[in-house]
Amino acid sequence: MKVLVINCGSSSLKYQLIDSETEQALAVGLCERIGIDGRLNHTPAGGEKVVIEKDMPNHEVAVKMVLEELTDPENGVIRDLSEIDAIGHRVVHGGEKFASSVVITDEVMAAIEECNPLAPLHNPANLIGIRACQAIMPGVPNTAVFDTAFHQTMEPVAFMYGLPYECYEKYKVRRYGFHGTSHSFVSARAIEVLGLDPKDSKVIVCHLGNGASISAVKNGKSVDTSMGLTPLEGLVMGTRSGDIDPAIIEYLAHSMGKTLEEMMTLLNKESGVYGLSGVSSDFRDLEAAADDGNEKAQMAMDVFGYRVAKYIGAYTAAMNGVDAIVFTAGLGENNHVMREYICSYLGYLGVEIDKKENAVRSVEKVVSTPESKVKVMVVPTNEELAIARETVALVQ
Repeated sequence: MKVLVINCGSSSLKYQLIDSETEQALAVGLCERIGIDGRLNHTPAGGEKVVIEKDMPNHEVAVKMVLEELTDPENGVIRDLSEIDAIGHRVVHGGEKFASSVVITDEVMAAIEECNPLAPLHNPANLIGIRACQAIMPGVPNTAVFDTAFHQTMEPVAFMYGLPYECYEKYKVRRYGFHGTSHSFVSARAIEVLGLDPKDSKVIVCHLGNGASISAVKNGKSVDTSMGLTPLEGLVMGTRSGDIDPAIIEYLAHSMGKTLEEMMTLLNKESGVYGLSGVSSDFRDLEAAADDGNEKAQMAMDVFGYRVAKYIGAYTAAMNGVDAIVFTAGLGENNHVMREYICSYLGYLGVEIDKKENAVRSVEKVVSTPESKVKVMVVPTNEELAIARETVALVQ
């Protein structure tokens, strides 16, 4: 079975065509600057990357371009669209309506749309991508794989906020969590590699990138996670503030003369390590600046790592122990210095990092010493493969 995995952002569309038998990507690509001018980056397996500059006024045009490239005589990997058996879509927010992936129907589309206010930048784009695929390939099953679904196993003690109950009852204000597909894939892979008992295991997954979150996975199920109603809560991130005193919003709005909307822009796009350093939201830039003596860049990285270490401690308490700590995503997989810095706070858990083994980038590996009481791993995430697996399970 060949599964096309689609991940629509507000102005982008990532895709992979995956052969479910071999679990290999036949082609990967990215449409960017949708609605601005448009660029398609397409790479067939074993081939050279192709870059096409062409106007993409909307996601439907982007989907059409992707399908044209997949079937292109020179750069394509399939003869025609009939070879695509199913399409799996990443959908950011499913609210409480979806605790698992689903085959998309009109009812499912309506329910996703009801969650738009909870993810205004993402869900509408996800819906556009789904509708485009339905229009171009009628009859091909589409599935929705939700970022929030994996965390629906959390108990009220973890997902409720200390607000009047009607805020939850009427407006569904609660912790939802995100990056669920990644947390699910990575925790399951760590359990398998380390030989842990899936029914008696405690794993903390650190998904560290420009957007970052941590989850506590007990017996294969999410019991707590750092992101909340939206992806703004939790860790200090690339441009997001993470946890702050809510009164700061009112105080700065008055002090700086900002509207509520302007404050939300500040918290989402002007804060995090970018705001702290004044340099960049990219940790590679921060490292270079810190090496040149930029104290703010160094402070920003230290603040980030410290917050991660605090959450690891909290989630160890939430599960009353931990068997493994796993690093994933762009920063978690590639930055051995940050992994070592975070683990330097975890001596009380008996964590010991093997510096030689830890000096790796995006390689699945145990990076703790044999004597370490808690195993530390790097597991490259593969959300597209996870979506493809979910899709196959639903449509076969």
